[in-house]
Amino acid sequence: MIEQPAYTGFGFSDEEWGLLVGLPQSVLTAASAAEHDSARRTMAENAAGLESIATGRESGSPLVAAVAGEIVSRVGDPEAGEELPVIAPADPRAVIEDVLNRAASAARLLAEKVDEGEAGAYKHWLVEIAEHVVSAASSGGILGLGGDVVSDSERRFRDRLSQVLND
Repeated sequence: MIEQPAYTGFGFSDEEWGLLVGLPQSVLTAASAAEHDSARRTMAENAAGLESIATGRESGSPLVAAVAGEIVSRVGDPEAGEELPVIAPADPRAVIEDVLNRAASAARLLAEKVDEGEAGAYKHWLVEIAEHVVSAASSGGILGLGGDVVSDSERRFRDRLSQVLND
C-alpha cells in the first residue's frame, strides 16, 4: 500500500501544498529583508523565524502542524541545533512584494479549501513568524546599543502581511 502525502488529507494539490509549505520560510526571508541589518542581527532573525516555524508543529491546527512538520523535515530542526542559511536577497522590495502576492493567493486558497478555523490558524501563524523575525534584533543604533526593536519598514511589512491575509 502506498502512503498518501499529507496534503491529500486536506484536499490540496501538490502545487497548492507547495504554496502553503513554501510561504512560512518566505515570510521569514521577507521580514528579515525589510530592514538591512548586520550579519549578526540577520542570523538572530533567521533563528527566531525558524524557531517560530518549528513551534507550529505543536499547533492545535492540524494544517499548521502538518505544514510546520514538513518544513522542519526539509530545512532542519532548531531544537537539534540546525540553522537556516542566511539569505540576503539582491532586491528586498521585489521579494517582499512576491511574498505578499503569494500570501494573498494562499488566503484565497484557504478560503476555498478549509474551514475558517484552519485558515485563521495558518494566517495567524504567518503573522506570528513575521512578528518574531522583526522583533528578534533591534535595528539602527550604534555598536549594538539603542535602535528600534522593530523598525518602520519591518512594521510596515508585518502590517501589510496581516492586511493581505485578512482582506
